[in-house]
Amino acid sequence: MKTILLMVAVSAFAQQAPPPPPPQSYPVATTDDTGYESIFDGKTLNGWEGDPKYWRVENGTLVGEVTPETLLKYNTFIIWRGGVTKDFDLKVEYRITEGGNSGINYRSVELPGIKHVLKGYQADIDGRNRYTGQNYEERGRTFNAMRGQITRVPPGKKAEVIGSVGDTAALAAFIKNGDWNEYHLIGRGNMLTHILNGHVMSVVVDDDPENRKMEGLLGVQVHVGPPMKVEYRNFRLKRLP
Repeated sequence: MKTILLMVAVSAFAQQAPPPPPPQSYPVATTDDTGYESIFDGKTLNGWEGDPKYWRVENGTLVGEVTPETLLKYNTFIIWRGGVTKDFDLKVEYRITEGGNSGINYRSVELPGIKHVLKGYQADIDGRNRYTGQNYEERGRTFNAMRGQITRVPPGKKAEVIGSVGDTAALAAFIKNGDWNEYHLIGRGNMLTHILNGHVMSVVVDDDPENRKMEGLLGVQVHVGPPMKVEYRNFRLKRLP
């Protein structure tokens, strides 16, 4: 009798065993641009608004240039008028002169009464790569994350460093001076990631509900300072629900 009960118990246990796990799956490299829309036609400034003194289309690129005759008193932007950036991916290539200073603003707002001036998150760009890759908030909280940092911004306080994605000088080595570089910007809720040439440069977790922005305008900048030139091409935007 005990033998029969033991066999029944063993049989019941066997029936309750889970199925074998599926085969292990690993991440793969991808160049898939499904869901991205081109927001610059490479021929005209259709869909963009900026001061023509500083912005033009040339050889398929969006060019921002400051000359000795057009020095700026404040930073100015060309703004994409095709919608807003909320939860999104943006891929765009840029090239900048050695003394240049620029940036890609997203989830930004226009200053009232002043044309072509944005306030908000910026993926920084400069020709000497002191700041390229960082998350800077134009006319706002300023440095949210330097290159190499993972930060959290508490309510009403300065950003706090909570981790690292690498040494700032080592990351700068991935930036191509005087050549084309590709930015990949990712906004998901309150998490903002800047990737440059395939390498994560900075990550911000913005837990400051009063000062953060969850949606807003997209634009690119020419900066106060000496004469400079920046070029952008291949703007591809994926907007998520």
